[in-house]
Amino acid sequence: MTELDHLVVVAPDLAAGAAHVRALLGLEMGPGGAHPEMGTHNRLLRLGEGAFLEVIAIDPDAPAPSRPRWFGLDDLAARRADWEAGRRLRAWVARTDDLSALLDRHGAVLGEAVPVSRGDRRWRFGLRPDGAVPGGGALPCPIDWGPRGPPAPSMPDAGARLLRLEAQHPDPAGVGAILDDLGVRGALELRAGPVPRLEAVIGTPAGPRRLG
Repeated sequence: MTELDHLVVVAPDLAAGAAHVRALLGLEMGPGGAHPEMGTHNRLLRLGEGAFLEVIAIDPDAPAPSRPRWFGLDDLAARRADWEAGRRLRAWVARTDDLSALLDRHGAVLGEAVPVSRGDRRWRFGLRPDGAVPGGGALPCPIDWGPRGPPAPSMPDAGARLLRLEAQHPDPAGVGAILDDLGVRGALELRAGPVPRLEAVIGTPAGPRRLG
């Protein structure tokens, strides 16, 4: 089974990412941790029983990894252009209990399995050799949390809920065919658009808000 796990805001730094979420949702991001294999760190916000929001950035205190960082973080020019254009929600992650089989079918698009950690949590993540997000962000990055399972149920609950994820892409038919094969077509509303873009509708204690 493959299903939506979390959304990813790619930020120039954690403070800027948390400020973006605060401005749009009126909520504070909770604590996260560091990913030594990727040279990144994050902050987290629960979006219900099975989903969460992640703000991720390069950790300035961590050594550079031996391979490109995930979520396109090493492409500084593209990251800056996306941020300034308001494309800040840049990726979504889908969890699976059979990452190897999934990547056997779609490794050319989704990458290869790499081990990642945060604190005492260990998992495997599908990462492209160039570190870019699949489909410009319209396709999910696959993750296998292992026997411990996903972290969302144990996060503090600030009352946020993911109501809808929307994506646009220049080739919605091609993207849709892969989503169908992954079994996650229903996880987002997909439409044609000039550039890949994600937006989420999130329920908050103050009502629904849009995050992009």
